[in-house]
Amino acid sequence: MKISNETKIGALTAISITILILGYSFLRGSDVFSGSNKFYAVYKSVDGLTVSKPVLVNGFQIGRVSKMKLQQDGHTVVEFKIDHKYNVPENTLARLVSTDLLGGKAIVFEYGNSNIYASDKDTLRADIQGSLAESLQPIQMKAENLISKLDSSLASINKILNPNFQKNVDRSFMSIANSLQTLEGITKKLDGLVAAQTGHINGVLSNAEALSANLKTSSVDINGITANFKKVSNDLAGANLKQTLDNLNKATTDLQAAVGKVNSKDGTIGLLLNDPKMYNNLNSASKHLDSLLIDVKAHPKRYVSISVFGGGKNK
Repeated sequence: MKISNETKIGALTAISITILILGYSFLRGSDVFSGSNKFYAVYKSVDGLTVSKPVLVNGFQIGRVSKMKLQQDGHTVVEFKIDHKYNVPENTLARLVSTDLLGGKAIVFEYGNSNIYASDKDTLRADIQGSLAESLQPIQMKAENLISKLDSSLASINKILNPNFQKNVDRSFMSIANSLQTLEGITKKLDGLVAAQTGHINGVLSNAEALSANLKTSSVDINGITANFKKVSNDLAGANLKQTLDNLNKATTDLQAAVGKVNSKDGTIGLLLNDPKMYNNLNSASKHLDSLLIDVKAHPKRYVSISVFGGGKNK
């Protein structure tokens, strides 16, 4: 059977319209050939978000934005179509995030830890992340401040690099070169002085070494003296000092008793020292004895008679 051209054109037109409708639905986020679940989220602002924008989980697309509807209070209800083979926990967060610096947006699902999955047409929690441009505003401000400071620094450098400043810099470098030459001359003189005094320095070092050796030798003697002092100290510590002090105290007590007796009138010495009458009697007896001795010397025959033939004393 022969098909007419009109039939062919009609069939081709129908197929084209069908493909166009399916393509348009796909671009709007509708998957005609597979089932999907619908979820909703309410946002205060959906700037940059459009229908058919992807819904991502860790960068992997699981669905698309299928519809957006503005409410009376200014909030926007966004509908997502998610492939039915992906389970979404009921506490999942649908975050509106920026995808580029031009303001493009996408929906990122941050799965919750719930073991219960959201059902078809459930409303999820919504959140809005600041745009990349807003995130870069602090960096932009810092960059502007840095550029301003850099501009000031370049202006200062331009002022520094004027001819007068260059002359001053050249003069400064010449002064530094002269100072280095002077320092080099002083260093040479110091080297010559040190070379001339090397013998004296060696002598001083030798004397210091000898002194160190003498000190080392003397340290042995000092150790011996210290040992002797230690021995004397030990001998003194071992001596019976307590008995010696007791004997000294006893001798002192006896001497005090003897002195007390001498000072009293009980003893002979005390009477001699303290009784004037006895002193006078002794003095008188001494005088009589002296007179008697004088008389004996003057008239010995009165007191002594010697007989050659054994005769007695003349009466």
